[in-house]
Parts: sequence; structure tokens; C-alpha cells
Amino acid sequence: MASITIRNLDNDVKTRLRVLAAKHGRSMEEEARLILAQAVGRGPVPAKGLGTALHELFKPFGSVDLELPPRDPMREPPRFE
Repeated sequence: MASITIRNLDNDVKTRLRVLAAKHGRSMEEEARLILAQAVGRGPVPAKGLGTALHELFKPFGSVDLELPPRDPMREPPRFE
């Protein structure tokens, strides 16, 4: 991965970037990466995780209620005497 340093950044721009990053729950560095990726046409990185994406994919099919089998009492642990 490459690195970049931005010099002479206006304080107001930095403050707005910090506020925007906090609003999205990200670091300023991650927020800047996403903004740059969008600006050069790579599109945003999805903000949702795998579990959320799978849930949204299968939500139209409904849910399944499964009966849980009865639980037996725990067996005695082995004794090493």
C-alpha cells in the first residue's frame, strides 16, 4: 500500500474531515481514503459487514423456526486418579 502526505491543508478542511469521520464512526485517515477512492472513480467501500449483507440477501425468503432438541444433563468429567 502507498502512503501520501498532504501539506498546507486548511484547518477548516481538517476540522470538517474530523467531524465527518466521527459521524461515520471512522478514523480521519479512513474517511480520507474513502473520499479519495470515490473522487478517482473507484466507488465507496461497502459500510456493511458480511453478516448484514447475507441477512439482506436472504430476508425476502423469510425465516425458519427450528425445534431445539432436549438437552441431557452433563456427564461427569473423567477422573485421573
